[in-house]
This record gives sequence, C-alpha cells and structure tokens, in this order.
Amino acid sequence: MRAWIGLGSRFLPFADAATPDLPLSRLLRLSLFQVSVGMALVLLIGTLNRVMIVELNVPASLVGVMISLPLIFAPFRAVIGYRSDMHKSALGWKRVPFMYRGTMVQFGGLAMMPFALLVLARQGNADQAPLWLGYSGAAIAFLLVGAGLHTIQTVGLALATDYATVETQPKVVGLMYVMLMVGMIASSFLFGALLADFTPARLVQVIQGAALATIVLNLIALWKQESRGRSVKAAPQKREPSFAESWESFAQGGQVVRRLMAVGFGTMAFSMEDVLLEPYGGQVLRLAVGDTTKLTAALAIGGLLGFALASRVLSRGFDPFRMASFGVLLGIPAFLAVILAASGNSAWLFGAGTLFIGFGAGLFGHGTLTATMNLAPKDQTGLALGAWGAVQASGAGLAIALGGVLHDTIAAIAPSTTFGAALAYDFVYALEILLLITTLILMIPLIRRNAAYA
Repeated sequence: MRAWIGLGSRFLPFADAATPDLPLSRLLRLSLFQVSVGMALVLLIGTLNRVMIVELNVPASLVGVMISLPLIFAPFRAVIGYRSDMHKSALGWKRVPFMYRGTMVQFGGLAMMPFALLVLARQGNADQAPLWLGYSGAAIAFLLVGAGLHTIQTVGLALATDYATVETQPKVVGLMYVMLMVGMIASSFLFGALLADFTPARLVQVIQGAALATIVLNLIALWKQESRGRSVKAAPQKREPSFAESWESFAQGGQVVRRLMAVGFGTMAFSMEDVLLEPYGGQVLRLAVGDTTKLTAALAIGGLLGFALASRVLSRGFDPFRMASFGVLLGIPAFLAVILAASGNSAWLFGAGTLFIGFGAGLFGHGTLTATMNLAPKDQTGLALGAWGAVQASGAGLAIALGGVLHDTIAAIAPSTTFGAALAYDFVYALEILLLITTLILMIPLIRRNAAYA
C-alpha cells in the first residue's frame, strides 16, 4: 500500500478519490474486501468451470446451473443495501454486522465446496458416497458463497461511499471495482500456477486456502473502518421508511426501468461466455489449464483498463450512458474475434478478443454505475448500489446458466469434430452480439436524455 500511495494520483487510478477524512491508505485497506470477492469470482466463473468440465467431466449444463446458483441471492442486494442503510445495532455500527455475516457465510461455502465437487464427479474414494450428496452438497456450497459475496460487496461499497464526499463517491466506487479486478487478476495467475499439475488433493488445498484468505482479507479490511455511532438504546426513536417506500422514492428518478433493463441486457451480453471461455480454450484450441486460467486474468485486465479510462473521462463531465454505449460497441468486434479464433486455431486472437470483452464490460459497468450514483436519492446509497448490483448479478446468473444449457443443446446435435465443438460455443457468442445490439437500442433514449453531460 505504501508503494501504491507513493505512485501518486498521477499514475494510480482513482487516487484522487482520497480526502483528508478518508486517506488513501485507509481507502486501499478497505478495498481488500473486493480482493476477497474477486478471488471467489475467479474460482466460480474461471477456474472451477474449466476444472469441472474438462478435468472432472461434469456436463456444461450442470456446471452452468451450479455456477449460476450464487446469483439466486442477487435480487436481494437491494434489500441488503436498504437494511444496512437503516440498521441500528447496540454497538452503534450499521455496516460491520452485515460484512461479518457475509464473510462467515462465504467462508463456509468455500470450505465445503471441494469435497462436494469430488463427490459430484465421482473422483477417488468419493465414488463410494451417494450421488445425491454430491449434488446437494455442491448446491449448498455455491449458494453459501453467493450469499456471502453479495452481502460483502453490497455493504462494503455502501461503507466506502459513506465516508466519501458527494463529488468523490463515483471515484471511490470506481476504486473499489479496480481492486475487484486486481483481486481477480492476482487470483487467476495464482490459481493457474497452483493447478498447473491438477490433482483432486491440490483442488481441495486451493479452494480451502481461498476460504482462509477470505477471513484474513476481510478482517484487515474492516479493522476500525466504521466509526461507532450512538447505540440503538440511546438513539431517539423515529419511524424509518419501509423498503417499499424507499424503493418508490428511488424509482422516481428518470427512466429507472429503462436504465435497469439496459444494465440487465448488457450484463447478460458480457456474461454469457463466462462459463465457456476456459472450456473453449481447452476443447477447441487445446490450451492447458494454466493457459486457460490466464484468460480470466486477461478478462480482468481488460475490465481494469476500461474502469480506469472511464473514470478519467467521466470525471470531466462526460455522459455516463454514452460511455456505456461505447463499451457495448467495443464488445461486438471483440466477440467476433473470439468466434474467428476457432477457424484459424489462433490463441492470440482468442486472447485479444477476451481482453477487449473485458475492456468493453469495464466501460459499460462504470458508465451505468456512475449514472446510478448520480441519480440516487439522498441517504439511499446502499439501496441504489443494491439495485444496480441486483440487476447486474441477476442478469449475469441467468446468462451463465443459459450459456451452459445452450452449449450442451447445440453440442448434442453438432458433428463430433473440432468444428462441431466450436459451433456450440460460437452459437452462444453470436447470441451475445445480438444482446449487445439490444442493449444499445435501449440506451439510445438515455443518451439523448442526458446529452447535457457530454
């Protein structure tokens, strides 16, 4: 952190988000909760889907459903944000109790996950256990991880914005998402190196190591971050608005439904390939586990660059929806590059397409997030972030599950050749291009409505 701070605001993205009340050292330490979330996301959408499909021979449709299970809790992010806005504890904390619960739930899911996966795949001595135990255990593990990371991320982002000024809130949130990308990049390379020589025992060690790292990172992130207000006993009693009333107030902003629809369709377009990128590299381009895991790092690096560029441009008053539309436009040729990589057996074209998918997703995500923050009603930071996150995560979960099912359906009727295997993946990528076009159409009225930002 000292080295990063020494780089100064000129070279460190979002460093200008720091204020005297929220110094950069404290902000960076708080952002460690995003590193733990990024680590869990890499396991779910990157490493585990490749390992389950290729090494453990689990059907892609089942993998897609399992990986999408954590997104069941996505719609509750708005409720979680609202509850943390209104919460009063005897110790005077609002956000910390929710962060603690989320951390313990995520830890529990990761701790039991590797054993459930081995039973599900009938590996080693696990073939003696009943199969229903593998299905139920894996489902519970994925659900716990999902509930934990959604709680941690929603409440952590709200805690960060609590201490930021109105002017720096978008930059603070941007910094948090940059740290999410950093966590994903570092975890991708680390997991790739540790699983280069894959064994079931090594898989257990890696996932349970991630569980322990979750506890350590979040403990450091939360240490003395939230100041203690008056306890619930000492606080004067007053009627707090219900969730329905808070949501109605939030929904009074301009074209909220259209904005959330654009977030949902755009997220689906950029997420449907998440469960398929690494298996695509392994089955079609014949890449090793370590090489395909680096694709997740390329996706995260692209997202990091996209967030950094969007933050610099948006801080000058650029229209956030126009920025999001640029991300959508960039995603279309990026998916075309991934499709063309199979015909030429080109790993570098595949990697470049993956990088620009992440870059486009970064522009799109930061643009829609900044617009949401700008239009959030007063004292509803948690609700606004929760609504954006709920739609984004729900769209991602639906897209991941749909991507796996569509792949298996097309693969069942495609020829049993390399071209046939590529066809199943390419069908999903082509559908994502159509979703990007739909997203662009939805955002055109929003760009015109907010043309004054440009």
